[in-house]
Amino acid sequence: MSELRRPAACKGFTLLEVMIALTIFATVAAAALSASQFVLRQSVALEDRLFGAWLADNQLSELRLQAAAAPGRQHLTRSMDRRDWTLQQRIAAARDPRLLQVEIQVSRADGSSALHQVTGWIRNRHE
Repeated sequence: MSELRRPAACKGFTLLEVMIALTIFATVAAAALSASQFVLRQSVALEDRLFGAWLADNQLSELRLQAAAAPGRQHLTRSMDRRDWTLQQRIAAARDPRLLQVEIQVSRADGSSALHQVTGWIRNRHE
């Protein structure tokens, strides 16, 4: 019987040990893939919000450079990074008669929710 069982000669892993190792590896790989997908989605959303902030700031700067801005609402379309964006702009009188209050909301042209909103003030050139 000692010839049939040679513990020193038995080397390697059993099928059960290999299956457990593969299960652990698959679980870790699935978790890593899920985490990388989450990071990718968040980076795209962050990029959209950043472009929205740039577009709103650019529009506010353009209004500050114009000779006169009329109170009211406007819907504007801008292109940036080969994508179309919608800017909703509202200009209204401020508490100070020398100023106009400007609210700008930026969203994707596909009609999604607002990605960025900014409120600023420009000089009322009519005063």
